[in-house]
Amino acid sequence: MRKRDIAKWALAVLVVVFVGIQFIPVNRINPPVESDMQCPVGVKEVLKISCYDCHSHETIWPWYSKVAPVSWLIASDAKKGRRKLNFSAWNRYSKEKQSVLISDMIDQIREGEMPPTPYTWMHAGSDLTPEKLKILETWAAQNKK
Repeated sequence: MRKRDIAKWALAVLVVVFVGIQFIPVNRINPPVESDMQCPVGVKEVLKISCYDCHSHETIWPWYSKVAPVSWLIASDAKKGRRKLNFSAWNRYSKEKQSVLISDMIDQIREGEMPPTPYTWMHAGSDLTPEKLKILETWAAQNKK
């Protein structure tokens, strides 16, 4: 077999696999919001833009969240994010746990772990600038009192 024939067959197999994986179901649901976190409007704006897609039941599922294998990654990230911190189930956490979650969130933002870089590439304005971080830090400090 010539290289050209092998390349054609390989491409055909890749296309069939790509089309086939589109039929694997992915859970892209948003459960009802139980109790949204109460915070100042400025803080809420920052959190909604930079955090809520993975850490709430208000995920905005973009068109590419319906295309495998990217859909698997996005759904997995939202599931893991909600498990670690869920602003839509804020009422489930004790006051102490809320304080710890807020403190951990600020630490992860300072360390550049949140929001993840690939997320900021795909979501304009989601990066946490020093100004946005200051808004969150001020709010976090007030929450410790």
